[in-house]
Amino acid sequence: MPYSLKEVNDAVRSDPKGFAEACDAAFTKKVENAAQKIADHRRQSHIILLSGPSGSGKTTTALKIEEVLERMGISTHTISMDNYFKTIDPDTAPRNREGQIDYESPFCLDVDLLNRHFSMLDRGETIHVPKYEFARQMRSDILSQPLRLGPDELAIFEGIHALNDIIVGKNPKAFKLYIAARSNLVDEDGSVVFQHAWLRLCRRIVRDHLFRGSNAAFTLKMWPNVHRGERLYISPYKESADIMFDSSLAFEFSVLKPIVTPLLEELPAGKYPEADQMLEAFRRIEPMDEKYIAPESLAREFIGGSTYDNH
Repeated sequence: MPYSLKEVNDAVRSDPKGFAEACDAAFTKKVENAAQKIADHRRQSHIILLSGPSGSGKTTTALKIEEVLERMGISTHTISMDNYFKTIDPDTAPRNREGQIDYESPFCLDVDLLNRHFSMLDRGETIHVPKYEFARQMRSDILSQPLRLGPDELAIFEGIHALNDIIVGKNPKAFKLYIAARSNLVDEDGSVVFQHAWLRLCRRIVRDHLFRGSNAAFTLKMWPNVHRGERLYISPYKESADIMFDSSLAFEFSVLKPIVTPLLEELPAGKYPEADQMLEAFRRIEPMDEKYIAPESLAREFIGGSTYDNH
């Protein structure tokens, strides 16, 4: 469902704190519904696969689902599938049409090891979850962590390729979730003011700036390749999900405005058409101070100050 620009602006002006709380409560309800369905499914498989494109909030959503399941008495472990990336070998790494290493490809993952670990966990056997060191672009087995699931324990594996056929095909009983920011911000005549893909892009720009020290140009240069990878490797498999839900929050357009606008304004006008279009759209959106956003809000994954920062 799209969000109304007028309704968002009115809510930000009149009661920003209440607006943020209502949006977070609606998202919490989605998480609770997902957790209940996972709990009902746990006799079929101990594995939950959570996928979604970049900037969807997969990590925080997985941890929120884990919290709800824990409150239900179901011990749950969240594992990032990034740890199953292969050590990069230029001779064998997948490449895109331009001949560059395709870091968005699912074949950067050690799919055989993942599938073997899924089977072992469902049988109650101990696995050793590897640790991928991004700074060195290599996987470390020395830093691996043992994991064994009891009869009523679950493991959430979250990653952009979690629903790809090369994984789901060998784990048909696993519970599958797809999460993405799917709602546009629209005018009263239904015309799109701010695209949902821009929301994910802004989330990435701010997160890259806060946690990597990168400027907006860095994220914008990467975005076309990220977007290409989504079209090829992620979107085609979303229909296989048991649950698809929207991770956008109506207040985010307003909260992101004062944070991301200065970063976009640093860019040369005309060099990045998407940045110019987003700046034009932001001019119509009422700004909102991030002080109204709770530490446990999904939005905190992107703007900092999250309850989950030290998880």
